[in-house]
Formats: sequence, structure tokens, C-alpha cells
Amino acid sequence: MPKTKVLAAASSTDKSPARKRAKPVKSAKPAVRSASAVSRRLRQIEDKRSAILGAALGLFSRFGLHGTSIDQVAARADVSKSNLLYYFANKEELYVNVLRDLLSVWLEPLRGFSAEQDPGEAIGDYIRRKLVISRDRPDASRLFCLEMIQGAPLLRDELDRELRTLVERKSEVIRAWVEAGKLAPVDPHHLIFALWAITQHYADFGVQVHALSGHTLDDAAFFEQTVENVQRIVLQGITVR
Repeated sequence: MPKTKVLAAASSTDKSPARKRAKPVKSAKPAVRSASAVSRRLRQIEDKRSAILGAALGLFSRFGLHGTSIDQVAARADVSKSNLLYYFANKEELYVNVLRDLLSVWLEPLRGFSAEQDPGEAIGDYIRRKLVISRDRPDASRLFCLEMIQGAPLLRDELDRELRTLVERKSEVIRAWVEAGKLAPVDPHHLIFALWAITQHYADFGVQVHALSGHTLDDAAFFEQTVENVQRIVLQGITVR
């Protein structure tokens, strides 16, 4: 056989390991698209959950747990009842999740207290932040108030754990300020109770505030006036003389 034909035959029947292992390189794009799809799906789930919690808060704060139905929440959140029950097993679970969310928001300003801070600045900032919550989320404050009036039947465990622990930690901060001569002698619990009462009044009794003053916290000038006066009332009462 001529040499050229032998070489051609060898080339056509070459089954070396190197040739068997050669595979086309796969593109990484499908994996990227998959990760993007997962991220988008997670955002959709969180958006849906937030919409349900927001709708539930609006209804629970007006009508309470027993005066609100799952159907009403679903309609307000623009989801089906079965879709709502995919996220929350029943009305009680939904109610507790709403309370936990608002408790987290309500307590956030208190978490910032530290012994290294100037107490006047820390408490003054706390008053402003709490009044912002009363202005922007009055329904949350009203629902929490309603739950307390009813004896906190579904929030008792949260109060005994998270709230008690946080208040005790921040009470130690206030005691440290007093011992350092930065604050006049004051019981930490009563100071915290007073701060809660005075700032949340503008949410829980917003109708009364408007009826007597002609203003709400949505009025920017009235809001600043409220912050300034509440800060003065509180800080002048606990400032070292």
C-alpha cells in the first residue's frame, strides 16, 4: 500500500486516549442565569411576604385579631387565600409575625444606647427616632398598645425574653451614666417607661393630638416642635444640676 494511503487510514482510525478525552468547553452562562433566577425568586417571595404583613398590620391595628379574617388580609394584600396560607399557616401565626416585626422596629432605637455616649445626645436622639416611628408607623404602635391592653396573650414569650433582656442591658447603661455623674439619679425602668409613653402618645392618641392642636406629626414644623419640646421636658428633668 502506498505510504500516503497508510497514513490516511491511520489518521481516520485514530482512537487515542487524548482524542477520547477532548470535549467541548461548556459555557458558565446557564449557571449565572440560574443564580439570577434564584435571587429574583427570593426577592419575589420576600416582597409577597412583606405585602401580606403590611396588609395584616393595617387590619389588625384597626379591628384586632378576632375582628380580622384571613380573607380580608388576602384581599388587601392582593393575593389568594391559598397563597397567603403558603407563607403563614393560620391567622394566629400571621398575627404573631406582625407583632414580632413591629417589636423589632420599635426596639431598634434603644439598642444603640452605650455607656460611652453622652447621655443627653443619646436620649435626645432616641426621642427623635421614636417620634419618627410614631409618625411613620402609627398603626404599629397602636397594635402593640392593643396587644398590651389585652394582656399580651400571644406576645408574652417575646416580652419575657427579648424585651426583658434588652431593657436590663440598657438599664445598666443608664445606671453607669448616673454613677459617672452624667445624669441625675433616676430609676432606669421609670425613665424608659416615660420615654415610651411620651413618644408613643403621638401615635396611639394621634386623633386627640390633632383635635387639640390642629396638627399631626406629618406636619414638618409641628414634628420638629414636638421633638424639641419632648427633648427639653425629658432632658431638663434628668440633667445634673
